[in-house]
Amino acid sequence: MTQEPGAVGAEYGAAVGATGRTVVHENAVAKVAAAAARSVPGIHSLGSSPSRALGAIREAVGPALSDHAAGVRAEVGQAQAAVDVTLVAEYGVPLQQLADQVRAAVYRAVEGLTGLQVIEVNVEIADVFIGEPRQGAKPGIEVQ
Repeated sequence: MTQEPGAVGAEYGAAVGATGRTVVHENAVAKVAAAAARSVPGIHSLGSSPSRALGAIREAVGPALSDHAAGVRAEVGQAQAAVDVTLVAEYGVPLQQLADQVRAAVYRAVEGLTGLQVIEVNVEIADVFIGEPRQGAKPGIEVQ
């Protein structure tokens, strides 16, 4: 296979004839994927309940400690990436459609911004956010 000088190499995403290589770390891919997932309407938050609680503690200690990739895990090879997204959906949003929209957004963002081929995006809907409890409401069922 011959390529034009300066053409992009298909295998590693590196320019032919360029000096050096580019490595995109898993954390960078995870942050790109998290930003893409958060942009989808119907997402309340990323991560499971325990990870969100830990994130809230981290942010209370200092906003600089905020984890922008919370709820997202990426595995990165030389030219490909796989992404797992765990999220909490807003109540009333069709969950299968939400998962499809998140998957599409992550594919577009990761491939477009990193140059890696995304081989899969797994979406886990860990919870549904119904709303904050009303002030003064008693937990449980009220019988009248």
